[in-house]
Amino acid sequence: MDIENMIAFVTVAELKSVSAAASNMNHLQSNMTAKIKKIENHYRQQLFFRSTRGMELTPEGEKLYRQYKKLLLLWEETEQEMNRRELKLRLGIMQSVISENITKAFSDLYEKYPNMSVTLITGSTEKMEEELIEGNIDLAYTFGKSDLQQLHYWPIGSEELVLVGKRVKTAASLAQCLQSETMLILSKNCLYASILQRIYSAHGIHLASKTEVGVLETLLRLASLGMGVALISKTNVREFGVTDFMELPQEYRYIDKFLVTRTNYELSPLERQFFKISQSL
Repeated sequence: MDIENMIAFVTVAELKSVSAAASNMNHLQSNMTAKIKKIENHYRQQLFFRSTRGMELTPEGEKLYRQYKKLLLLWEETEQEMNRRELKLRLGIMQSVISENITKAFSDLYEKYPNMSVTLITGSTEKMEEELIEGNIDLAYTFGKSDLQQLHYWPIGSEELVLVGKRVKTAASLAQCLQSETMLILSKNCLYASILQRIYSAHGIHLASKTEVGVLETLLRLASLGMGVALISKTNVREFGVTDFMELPQEYRYIDKFLVTRTNYELSPLERQFFKISQSL
């Protein structure tokens, strides 16, 4: 089984879509389907089934996914060692994206490559796109995108958003949660802020005030004290042990995640390792 087919299988499994995986890998959808069929024929197993959430792995598919992830990581390590590429990461991450997965990926790579150089910039999606275009970083994790021609956006799944605040659990409705509440945001260009603004507008609610906090932990603390409401990812809810949150209506609930690079930029073996480790944890 060649590396290209392994990558195709893993990409379909992670994006839960043949068409999205084909776009990600710059392949025709028919070619991607043929690769998956070839793998299933090789192992004489059904590895995917279709559900309302997209392409889901069967139990045998789950086994193969774990094995392929190990093999691909070993392949990236081999590429790094044999090609002797410079050990550097220049990365941009939205503050709300920084999670245990990201920090664990840094830890694992520092253990392998103690001399690795890391440049890390945080900010909004718009800031990450600007830093990429100016050449200050080489890749970025973002929620949402601006579809700039100078950049290439690799879809890497979606994230569920929730509303946090002291009174959200006892409120009878989303509209009641928002009424007379201060909007807590990380920055004025934060994508979450624009989504929350749309929710206010859709419910015909006048925004009482807006407070820019800048630090995620502080924002969550203020929300827990009843000083306002905010949108954050459900991943952050789990990581920080937040219990006062409300799920959003379907039209606002999910936001797309992207790995962004400059157009025609080729990821180094080290960058591919970082991406695969952070996605597999």
